[in-house]
Amino acid sequence: MNSTDLKNATARGERPGASVTVSQTSGPRQAAREIWVEVPSESGPAAAWCYSDRRSYSPGDSVRLYLSSNRPQVRLRIYRDGVVARTLHETDNLDARFHPLPERAYEHGCQWPVFVRWSIPADAEPGGYVVEVRDSADSVLGHHLFIVKTARKRADALVLVAATSTWAAYNDWGGANHYFGLHPGTPRGRAPLLSAQRPWARGQVWLPEDAPRSVNATRPRKPGPARYEFIEWASLNGYAKYYALAGWASYERPFVVWAEQQGYTVDILTQDDLHHDPHALEGYTCAVFAGHDEYWTREMRNHVDAFVEEGGKVARFAGNFMWQIRLEDEGQRQVAYKYDAGALDPVAATDPGRLTGAWEDPRVDHPGASTFGVNALRGIYGGFGGMAPRNPRGYTVFRPRHWAFMGTGLGYADMFGDEANIFGYEVDGLEYTFVDGLPEPLGIDGAPRGLQILAMGWATNAEHGRSEDAYSFMLGDGDARFRASILAPDLNEASIDRHSRGAGMVVHFHKGRGEVFTAATCEWVHGLMQADIYTVMITKNVLDRFLRNTSEGRRFP
Repeated sequence: MNSTDLKNATARGERPGASVTVSQTSGPRQAAREIWVEVPSESGPAAAWCYSDRRSYSPGDSVRLYLSSNRPQVRLRIYRDGVVARTLHETDNLDARFHPLPERAYEHGCQWPVFVRWSIPADAEPGGYVVEVRDSADSVLGHHLFIVKTARKRADALVLVAATSTWAAYNDWGGANHYFGLHPGTPRGRAPLLSAQRPWARGQVWLPEDAPRSVNATRPRKPGPARYEFIEWASLNGYAKYYALAGWASYERPFVVWAEQQGYTVDILTQDDLHHDPHALEGYTCAVFAGHDEYWTREMRNHVDAFVEEGGKVARFAGNFMWQIRLEDEGQRQVAYKYDAGALDPVAATDPGRLTGAWEDPRVDHPGASTFGVNALRGIYGGFGGMAPRNPRGYTVFRPRHWAFMGTGLGYADMFGDEANIFGYEVDGLEYTFVDGLPEPLGIDGAPRGLQILAMGWATNAEHGRSEDAYSFMLGDGDARFRASILAPDLNEASIDRHSRGAGMVVHFHKGRGEVFTAATCEWVHGLMQADIYTVMITKNVLDRFLRNTSEGRRFP
């Protein structure tokens, strides 16, 4: 797509090329393979697009908001998102204008003028703050989100680290993300460089309650083409193609709402904070990661490792720990060459340890399991499109006597979370074997000594189905081939087949003076949303232990 086409593409996520014939682009069987990106349009449906100068702030800071709209006047509402939406700021109608999109805005940023400044009150609660933009008729035009950190760290608080690098990786606003788009000269037009100075894609900040999640709600009961319910819904409703795979609305927000309902105190940081500040986690007892945390810098990992070594506790209810990235330009640009890192990343020859590829790549040589006990390459997909669409959607218990299962009544070989679809869309695992009916890590992939595999499920790296339906597949066996290229001595069909199989695991281990519990699935949070009794009880057991409240205990319903 040229720049003229980009500027004329319709607003709010409606895909370029929508005028192409139905047989080429439309219908649920093709929805997964279509590529569309969110780009603004002056003549399209009523919309507004907004971003801030930073992703996180402290109370008392001034927030600079940048806005473009195809409506002449807008109103702003800023509220703290949570169990109850608490409004802190509202404006009357403000004059707005439409700003053209610069070339490769996804890489270079929007470069819009400041629209308004807002000073965060000194007593503002930490949390996710939504900027809701409405027109003069009170119709919602768009949303933005930033994080407000705490003014004073509280040892009794959970600190949730929002996976902002993963949000950015899936954000297609302006023409591209790390997966697809309009970037010239790369596979599927994906961009290796992404700017932080652009809006979040539609659906990453706010979603209607009926928006499908990444794991299909229904399991196929007969042979047929792969379905991606969330992509079909996004195509029909004008949302970002990958809205369900990363963002506040799908993952961090549901965890915050649940935790606040249970009476936990929650502070929030971003991955940017974790990257830039080696002391970001100091003063906390328990750090939490929820949902989908696929992209990390080495600095982020180092700071988590140091926190645990010094006695911190990590509760990771998240999946797909896969890629090393870099942040440049004081954090305003994210770099991830991913599958193409060996050929295209400028540091490949001079500093291979900083290569923006998989953590398991021998050139990177920093196994993911050394931080969280598991890694994505030994995972990855369950209940996602044609990736094991009929598999169990929960974990099978193998070590029911572990403290994480206290009070649950779960026994050996029991399953939990299946009704709530907690196992998927992406999960993390290890190389393992079975001894006397119990899974044991082989210890060849960085798994810390003493790690216990508490529960498991099985995953795949290859999409399967009838050959006549293959054209509708989104992923095929590409990830199996990539895994084999990293881990196998020879890339052949036998090794590709072997590396198409993976697992997801709930693990626990001690490291230094601290400990780590990982429930390595993106959709664990859905079990909390659905009030699945076992997912809830296990989560409370972990958080209460890590907050050192086990002597008091919490009463389970």
